[in-house]
Order: sequence, then structure tokens, then C-alpha cells
Amino acid sequence: MQNRVYSQELVDRVVDELKITDLEQATIGQVVLLASRLEELTGIPFIRMDQGVPGLEPCRIGTEAEKQALDTWIPAIYPAAEGIPELKTEASRFVKAFLDVDISAAACVPVTGSVAGSFGSFIACTQCDPGKNTVLFIDPGFPIQKSQLKVLGIPHVQFDVHDFRGEKLRAKLESYLEKGNIAGIIYSNPNNPAWISLTESELQVLGELATRYGAVVLEDLAYFGMDFRSDFGRPFEPPYIPTAARYTDNYILMLSSSKIFSYAGQRAAMLCISDSLFGRRFPALAERYAGAGIFGPTLIGSILYMITSGITHSTQFGYAAMLRAATEGRFDFVKETSEYARRSRRMKDLFEKHGFHVVYDKDIDRAISDGFFFTIGYGGMPCGELMRELLYYGISSISLSTTGSEQQGIRACCSRMSEDLYGVLDDRLRAFRLDH
Repeated sequence: MQNRVYSQELVDRVVDELKITDLEQATIGQVVLLASRLEELTGIPFIRMDQGVPGLEPCRIGTEAEKQALDTWIPAIYPAAEGIPELKTEASRFVKAFLDVDISAAACVPVTGSVAGSFGSFIACTQCDPGKNTVLFIDPGFPIQKSQLKVLGIPHVQFDVHDFRGEKLRAKLESYLEKGNIAGIIYSNPNNPAWISLTESELQVLGELATRYGAVVLEDLAYFGMDFRSDFGRPFEPPYIPTAARYTDNYILMLSSSKIFSYAGQRAAMLCISDSLFGRRFPALAERYAGAGIFGPTLIGSILYMITSGITHSTQFGYAAMLRAATEGRFDFVKETSEYARRSRRMKDLFEKHGFHVVYDKDIDRAISDGFFFTIGYGGMPCGELMRELLYYGISSISLSTTGSEQQGIRACCSRMSEDLYGVLDDRLRAFRLDH
């Protein structure tokens, strides 16, 4: 392995220093720390494909609105648990503009990032019915969400959707739902890490089964509209973004400002809950929290408030301004974020040039979109081994096995690529191929 950038001895020493017990199953956070420490020790930069951080300038519309809020009494006032009226109204309009789904402002709830939103949603959904205590993951998925269930002690089941697309999805979902213990079904669309997108017909199947079996769909839309095969950036005009919300009243949509507005540092997201679910009464919730047992108010007041006590007051004004600009057609977030498609396309071309392949490459019979993430394999090399080997060549990623995937490969994020790094990536992949 004479062409390595970092020696195995150095990597092993840093792994031991950071107390990483199993490098091949390392979390995103552990890989980030490892790559940063190796850069610090050597001065040699990594190709950072590990953490999905925005790689674009934050939306100025948001920062300016937030600055204005900071110059008032807003920082001195506790934010209302349910969110400020402006943000709730703009979220409702935004969902109508780009999904063509009607959700009242009351049922649009700001949260301190989608991670807080999923944490609270997992709690609420698994407490509604004593017989439904399990979450179903349509994988691959965001590893943090399974970690949340570990913290909460909530059981989960999962399957890799790779071999269950199209009509095969119905039977696979039903094999879990018919057991009667599934409280919620979670997935991301477009998918983190695979960047596949469930089709409208697949989402219809999902929605219909959620209604039949009384499960709540948790639709993670962190990469809202970023399937760049279609122009989803025109408000109140088709094509509208596919969603299961058109086919069931049992849903929570998780929207995030992190990627579409590059606003990750402010931890601003929305739970947009169907009005039917928001106003539904559950005796189990009433008994547990000694209240009326209405889903929405219980989630807000008895669960989310206990986690973060609301979302930063001034940030809500920035988020509202960005949503309003998008809905009014003044800020085309799809056009802005399409830069990620260009970056990932160039990166994929380099990987394929040096003998790698895209693992999740199709949505049934259609090539997937280029976008924020993509998946890469190398022959039959196992996930963990590929992730580890790429580290020696200064390329950081995460193993697909940590995402619930049963395929062999790694997740790559394009967001931190800059013009000066494509040549570096080309050289390092060439070196990898020479050694393998």
C-alpha cells in the first residue's frame, strides 16, 4: 500500500486516542473527529465526504430578518412553545405552494432542528396506543434517528428498500404493519444517504397502508425539492413535490432550513402535522399527561417543550422571512441548491473513472438524481473495509452499514468540495486503485 496519504500506524494511533472502538462502524461524529485530528497532525487536507454540512452561503433574507429581530425586545422574551404566528402562517403557505397540501398554521410547529422534531415525534407516536410501541425504518436512513430510539428505549424494525421498490414495497410494508405494533414509519425523501426518491405511486401505497393499520408516517423532507430531475422550485405550480401526505391523514412532515436555506447553524425546522392527527384525541395520552390527550397540544406542551423549551425567538423571524420569499417566488431554493448536483456529478465521474460504482443508482427504472449525497462501492469490498481504506488516502466517508443498508459501499457527501479539490480527489483515487 505504498501510495497511501496517511500511514496505518498514524490512523490507528489517532483511533486509539479518540477511543473509537470499531472504526469500520464509526459514527459520523467519530469520523469527523478522526479526519480533523489527522489534518491537524499532518497539515494534509482530507477530501471531506463525511458530515452533511451545507456548502453554500446562508440565505441573506433570513440573516437580515433575524438581525432586525435582534435589535428589538425579542431576545428578552421567551418564545411561545407553539411558535410565532408569522412562522406558522408562512410554513402553512410554503407547504401549500410546493406540496399542494393543506395544513393549518396551528398544526405547523417550529422545532430546534429536525433532530429535535424527530425525537419528540418518536415519543408522541409511540405513546398514543399501548399496543403500538415500535418504529419502522425504511432504510437506508439517517443513523442519528436510530440513536434517538436507543436513548428513548423505543424498539424499532427496519428493512433496506433497495430490493423492494415499486409494487414490491406494498407486501414488504404489510409484512411489518400486519403485526399491529408499528406506531410510525420513517424515511427521508430524497433519501439520506442513497439519494433515491420514493415515487408518487410508492408514496400512495405507503399512505394507504398507514391509514389501514393506524401508523403515523414520519416523512423527513430535509432535502426538500432537491430531486433535481424535476423543477420543484415554482410555487403554486406543478410539478409538486411527491409526498405521502396526499394519501393519508396520519402524517408528520419534517421540514428543515439547514439545506434548502443553508441555515444549519440556527437549528430551525418545522413539524407540519395533518390537521386530522393534530386534533385527534388519544386516551393513552390523556392518561399519561393528565390532560385532554389531543395529539398536537400534547406534542407541543408536554413533550417538545420539555426537550428545548421552544426554538430561538429571533431565528423564527429569519425562518419566516425565508419561507415567505420562497413562497412569493423571490428566492428559488431549488436553483440555489442545484449546485450540489453539479458537484456530485463531477465527483461520481471521478470515482467511476477509477473503478468505483454507484451503489443506489436507480429509482426503479430511472437513474437517480445527482444531489447532496451519493453512494459508492468498489467491487465487492465490504462497507467498513472500504470506509477504512479510503481514510488512508485522505478521503473520509461513512459506512453504508451504519445507515441500515445491506449493500456494500459508503455514503459520500459533496457539499464540502471546492474547485481546488477535484484534482486532489482524482490523484487520491488513482493511488487507491494502484494499491487495490
